[in-house]
Amino acid sequence: MNPYKIGLVLSGGGVKGVAHIGLLKALEEHDIYPDCISGCSAGAMVGALYASGKTADEIFAIFQKVSLFSFSNFAFGKPGLIDLARFKAQFQTFFDVDTYESLPITLFINATDLIKGQTRIFSKGPLVDTILSSSAFPLVFSPYKIGDDLYVDGGVINNFPIEPLLNKCDYILGSYVNPIKDTEAKHITNTLNVMERVYEIATSYTSLQKLDHCNRIILPQALDSYNTFDMKKAALIYQMGYEEAKKSMPLILKELESLR
Repeated sequence: MNPYKIGLVLSGGGVKGVAHIGLLKALEEHDIYPDCISGCSAGAMVGALYASGKTADEIFAIFQKVSLFSFSNFAFGKPGLIDLARFKAQFQTFFDVDTYESLPITLFINATDLIKGQTRIFSKGPLVDTILSSSAFPLVFSPYKIGDDLYVDGGVINNFPIEPLLNKCDYILGSYVNPIKDTEAKHITNTLNVMERVYEIATSYTSLQKLDHCNRIILPQALDSYNTFDMKKAALIYQMGYEEAKKSMPLILKELESLR
């Protein structure tokens, strides 16, 4: 057991969030385990699975196996292309109990309240609904309903939800997978390109200002070449996250040792 509390922040980023799993693998290899995790969108999915006790290898296997974009998940009579509510039953099978209270690691997940126009942090009660609400990328996925409230991707307002950890942890490690890429007008050729670029700019503006609050940040710059939904590149992205974390591991170990 750590003599100090380690916090882990996992940003959103679509398939680029698989890089978080590479980071977790590198941490496991050095017997470093977070006490608290705060995640958004893809980071919420990865963080929740890890908080439930799954290993990095098990989480990566899930991401390789599961397809959100199957015909059975298409949205009918709802805005968006994919209805994440149709994915709920399958995602629940990855958890022994569908509650925050059942998790061995403290977890925080944020989503955007579409009606009130504000972020909401979840940390108790039913778990899977909040994971899916945090992951409801606008226009691609339908807004996710919890009770009478509608939610979309937490990254719309806060793509790097460090706030719940600031007064709870002695050491905060951040994993940010949305470096802004250089581009040209000729590469913005369709609606998806425009949507991704706008989302990239909007989420990065507020997130980058918060990276300094981390003791250490893992940011694989090469991810700027990958698209948000290119699942065919998942293995390469995983490896990027792993290699970037390995490069930082000597500093992380030194910083943690100084807390003893």
